Amino acid sequence: MCGRYVFTTPAEAMLRLFGLEIGASSPSRFNMAPGQHGWIARAGEQGLEAAQARWGLVPGWAKDPTIAFKTINARSETAAEKPAFRDALQRRRCLIPASGFYEWTSTGTGPKQPVWIAKPDASLITFAGLWEIWHSPDGGELQTCTIVTTAANENLKPYHHRMPVVLNPDSFDAWLGDGQESREDQDRAASLMGPAPDDALIVHPVGPAVSNVRNDGPELLDEVSPAAMAPKQG
Repeated sequence: MCGRYVFTTPAEAMLRLFGLEIGASSPSRFNMAPGQHGWIARAGEQGLEAAQARWGLVPGWAKDPTIAFKTINARSETAAEKPAFRDALQRRRCLIPASGFYEWTSTGTGPKQPVWIAKPDASLITFAGLWEIWHSPDGGELQTCTIVTTAANENLKPYHHRMPVVLNPDSFDAWLGDGQESREDQDRAASLMGPAPDDALIVHPVGPAVSNVRNDGPELLDEVSPAAMAPKQG
């Protein structure tokens, strides 16, 4: 799964990745958590558009938004069959930009070791995502999203058995589609939902502060010795 990610310099990143301007006031996020709002890029009437969406997809038929706690990730293998994701997979796919993401791995004893996962050159990552609009009983509107996941590649398996689907720029159009796709178009999008190459991402251990969602600063990315996570003796 993917339960936390990072998106730094959003204004610069959205412009560089997608050619979209979002305003310079958008802050960097070093510990993006489910339930928080982040940036997505999606197909709009005038072409690619930026939007903010709360992480945790709420399908239109949901009675209330609490389902979002169970829908932060959509498994690529079953999304086409799950009622929560099926319609969005066909019609509302999106791109979710990130600088990298975190996972937690067992150390055998004591607390789990958090690790930071990013590209070797620190360039931006684009996750495959789905988005929805949920209408509340009082007439309000909530835009939400989920990150599509797949089986981990060999490099990430020691840390978690799942990983986000990572898209290259040359596959953005195929993933987004136009909302009125043929079966061939849907099959092309489905073919993108595999693991990234083994050398596409690197991993290093980080400190326990990332486990608290209230912590949100660049120091969370500092590499530590795994021994620093070991429980103190005595």
